[in-house]
Amino acid sequence: MGRKSRWYLPASLIIDLGGAGVPVGLMFYATHQPWAVPSGIAAGLAWAGVQLFRSRYEARAIGEDRGALPVLHDWFILLGVLAVGHAAMGIRLRALLCLVALLPALLLTLICRKAVHRHLAAKRRRAQAVVKVLVVGEPTAADDVTAHLAARTDHPYVAVGAVPVGGGDFDSGIRTGKRLAETTPESPAEDSELVVGAVQRLGADLVLVVPGTTLSGERLRRLSWGLHDAGIELFLAPGLVEVSVKRLETGSAGGMSLLRVAPPTKEGMQPLLKQVLDRCSALLGLLVLAPLLLLIAAAVKLSSPGPVFYLHERIGLSGRPFVMWKFRSMRVGADTEKADLAQENEHDGLMFKMRRDPRVTRVGHWLRRTSLDELPQLVNVLKGDMSLVGPRPPLADEVARYTPVEWRRLTVRPGMTGLWQISGRSDLSWDETVQLDLSYVDNWSFTSDVDVMARTFRAVVDGRGAY
Repeated sequence: MGRKSRWYLPASLIIDLGGAGVPVGLMFYATHQPWAVPSGIAAGLAWAGVQLFRSRYEARAIGEDRGALPVLHDWFILLGVLAVGHAAMGIRLRALLCLVALLPALLLTLICRKAVHRHLAAKRRRAQAVVKVLVVGEPTAADDVTAHLAARTDHPYVAVGAVPVGGGDFDSGIRTGKRLAETTPESPAEDSELVVGAVQRLGADLVLVVPGTTLSGERLRRLSWGLHDAGIELFLAPGLVEVSVKRLETGSAGGMSLLRVAPPTKEGMQPLLKQVLDRCSALLGLLVLAPLLLLIAAAVKLSSPGPVFYLHERIGLSGRPFVMWKFRSMRVGADTEKADLAQENEHDGLMFKMRRDPRVTRVGHWLRRTSLDELPQLVNVLKGDMSLVGPRPPLADEVARYTPVEWRRLTVRPGMTGLWQISGRSDLSWDETVQLDLSYVDNWSFTSDVDVMARTFRAVVDGRGAY
């Protein structure tokens, strides 16, 4: 197994200790505050302590992409810890000065975590630093789990073998060993001995069990005993896909473990906060960006004949049509030329996309590359037709060909940005686009919207998939 690089942990520790301690010490010294050096040491130790308490240094967590919100959450905890310590010791310091001195800790940690994650992702693309998994279950169900793991690259798990339960063949072609009997064996240790042997033979790091009619209840319990006694981790695959862990709750009834799947958030304070954030941000954005919008409008007008704005019907919440605003990035009459270019479509799904679309103007190429052509959609957000974050607003002819699964994308308002934009935009396949949108619909939360908006800036600067 390719392990994570050994420098991940010391690098993270040094960044956390120095990122909080050095700026605090220097700023306190420069402003003639008392206890400059001890304050810096205390800040560095407190920041590292918060990270340790929150399990950020564990091998399973370090290097994994958690987004900006968890780091921000940790930083607020740091502020609380230092505020309590400050009050308990009776030291008087200016609150604004302390806040500014602690900002580098937040920024450096975000940068460090992102750099480590990029290095880890590059290693995983070379099949390094992966977690080797032995799948145990009935062939059909285990095949589905193995195929799902192989189809995605946003996780570290790689199936290296399988232990079938009962009859049947694996279609995935994965290595298999001896089979577990279809019925519970007479010897309680027979199952675990066979599975432990397969783990040792294949060098697996953990066992992933797909429960079924032949492997559940008391038999599964005894298997867990044997694996844990051998020091092997056991994971269970309940069969759920694209369900956020935030929606999962564990419980029990009469000694039987239960897994509750909370429904998607549709009502309450969070949707209200989303609407308030959408309307207020759209209004503020239109006011603040007014000079930029005027400059772009002038560039569009001078670069090619035709209107400044492109108004086009899109389908929104519950299938209701609305007129979406964009800066015009194509020459006039481009819609009528779409049929002639149908054979040039580079997308595999219902959307039409070309990397070098001849209908796009010179200014339009730049607007699309920077996503500035979408700024007028703030008007749609202000009107309530769209949201800041949501699925991509589809065309009417796309929706006409939607399956019932794809139609579920329309149960929320479309967005100016979303998981689609920050994950590659037009470079994604149609199935990937649909899965991202469905994941957003099912697992939406107010904090996830904030995280998407924070990651949108990097996606816009990167420009990947924007054409």
